[in-house]
Parts: sequence; structure tokens; C-alpha cells
Amino acid sequence: MTGASRGIGAAIARALAADGWPVGVGYRSARERAEEVVAAVERDGGRAVALAGDVAADGVAERLLEELEERFDRPVLALINNAGINRDELAPALDDARWREVIETDLNAAFRLTRRALRGMLRARAGRIVNISSVVALRANAGQANYAAAKAGLIAMTKTVAVEVARRGITVNAVAPGWIETEMTAGVSSELLAAIPARRVGTPADVAAAVRFLVSDEAGYITGAVLSVDGGLAA
Repeated sequence: MTGASRGIGAAIARALAADGWPVGVGYRSARERAEEVVAAVERDGGRAVALAGDVAADGVAERLLEELEERFDRPVLALINNAGINRDELAPALDDARWREVIETDLNAAFRLTRRALRGMLRARAGRIVNISSVVALRANAGQANYAAAKAGLIAMTKTVAVEVARRGITVNAVAPGWIETEMTAGVSSELLAAIPARRVGTPADVAAAVRFLVSDEAGYITGAVLSVDGGLAA
């Protein structure tokens, strides 16, 4: 999975490893943190490997999956597209560079990884893809036009690919986290907290539980769905 060195990604990696999945802990620059996640998985009796690469760069998506398949000698049958960045600014001041950077990392990279992973899944007639979207794809948040566009595009891609591969035993779903307590979202204002019906921020474990379910056998008849994990924020 991508973006797995900390926060939501690290929690998902550990949850899936606990279910017996060998896990690729993808990261761009946080090598030490990725290795800490691998070590934690191995202490718990699981299997994991850290994989370095900027998924927005040409050819990296394909290389990461090839390395993972070689390491574990099996096709990738569960892909979690979690890598994401934000470059917030109000639309009148949002320049092309910040727009492109977010679209490339949050949307285009997820498509490339999905396209590559589907090769093995189609041959195996089995697979799980979970794309980590966001509540801002469902509910406007000023200053995030680029992030919202990428995350909304991820939901549309999820639904379309789900329909294309459903007859081959592959499910494709999205999880849309709300305000989750991570470094990326540090500092919750009292106004935002008041807008969350649950009156609390979420935790990475809340999101990991949703992904864990969608990857499980019990979710085999769920595809093209968007599961909000937001305490009711987008209701």
C-alpha cells in the first residue's frame, strides 16, 4: 500500500498484516518511519517490506508493484491507494504547480497503481482495491479545490473501475475519512469540532477498521461503494 509510513497508512498496514496479508509499506521520504512500521508488523508475527518511491514520478508505480511481487513471490491481490498530499490555497491564488502536484500524487498515481495491480488480479480472478478519498470530496472545504478535485476524481474512478472488473471477482471501493487525528491534520479548531455530529475527531484505527472490512471475504459483494468514516460530518 502507498503512504504507509505513518498515520492512517501505518494503521492500515498493521491491520492488514494482522489478518495475514504480506504488506508493502510504501513511502516517499520517511524511511525510518516506514522501517518502524515494518518492525512493528514483524514483532506481531506478520510479514512486511518497506518500499521507497515517489508514486507521482514516471514508472514508479509499476516498479513498486514489481518489487513487491518479487519479494513475496505472489501477485498483489490487495491494493490500498493511500498516498496523498495537500497544497491548500484559495482558488484565486492557487497556482498551476500546486494544482498539478496534488492531482499527480492523489489521483494520477492511484490510477497507475490500479492499472498495474489489475493485471495480476484479473489473471487470479480475485482482488481488492481500496482508494482512500476524503470527506472534502463530499462536502466543500474552502482552500482545497485541488485536493477536493483529486479526491472526488478518486471516487469517480473507483465506481467506474468497480463496474469494469466486477465479474472477475475483484472489488473496488473507496473510504472517505473525515477529520482524522494525524500530523497532516494537526490542530482541530473548536468550530470544526462543533460541526462533527460525533463531537470528536477520528483516529487512524477508525479508518483502518473500514479498510480491513472492505478487504475481507465478508465484503465480497460490496463494490463501487464509498464508506464515509467521518463521525457524520458529510451526512
